[in-house]
Amino acid sequence: MPSREASGTPEGSEPASAISTRSAAGRGPVPAGPAGRPGGALLSGLTLVLPVHNEAENLSWLLPHAAEVLPRLAEHFDLVIVDDGSTDGSGALATSLAGELGMDLRVIRHEQKSGYGITVGDGLRAARGDFVAFTDADGQFEIADLALLAPLLDRADLAAGWRQERQDARAREVVSWVFNTLVAVLYRLPYRDVDCALKLMRREVLESLTLEARSALINAELYYKARHAGWRIAQVAVPHHPRVAGRRSGARPRAIARAIKELFLFRLRIRRSLPARNAARTQRREPTGKG
Repeated sequence: MPSREASGTPEGSEPASAISTRSAAGRGPVPAGPAGRPGGALLSGLTLVLPVHNEAENLSWLLPHAAEVLPRLAEHFDLVIVDDGSTDGSGALATSLAGELGMDLRVIRHEQKSGYGITVGDGLRAARGDFVAFTDADGQFEIADLALLAPLLDRADLAAGWRQERQDARAREVVSWVFNTLVAVLYRLPYRDVDCALKLMRREVLESLTLEARSALINAELYYKARHAGWRIAQVAVPHHPRVAGRRSGARPRAIARAIKELFLFRLRIRRSLPARNAARTQRREPTGKG
């Protein structure tokens, strides 16, 4: 497999100087210059949240890669790994690797598998950085591509990616299309690829929201409640890569059925937990460009 280079510069911003490529095997980084925001400005502090379920094989290269990339994005950074009932020692491996790398990393352990939404939510609530990002630990998103999202924070409070070209099995792509279509209809969200797992936001956004979704619906909930509260949201295209290790679990029929069921039920009760509108925020014009 040839090496892959991240791309997808946000419209109206300078190219991210930064982005690393991957090795031919797809399992490790090949440095490609410094990452960060245009002009060299770094985020003051960043917490990266990684939901994990049986991802030991990916963590073995992903955490060293994060230790190399994140200092180019933020002055200070830490990681929060939420181990959702893994049986392959993912949490213990993460702790061991963090010690070897001198990385500030905390592991939150679920003794039993609790679901994607609960896992991501627990990680976000544990974040300490001025800025908070999350992505999956399966290696399908390049951590260095957070440099594509960071420039959007000059005009937005929540920056999110949308996948340029999905690298998933056809069945998974169909499920995602159905899910995103239902989200657009039921929640009236003017965004694409809502469940793309590469997001970066100001800490204040999270502090203003109560996230309750148990499934992958947490992505739609985040968009919906942030928009309601008046936070500015912007998107940009990001690369998506094939999974090269471990097994995906989100596309199992049981998980899909749970997410779709919650999609309808949550719409009926979401207004009970909406954040207060902030007049100062709602007066700002939300960016409309999607990269």
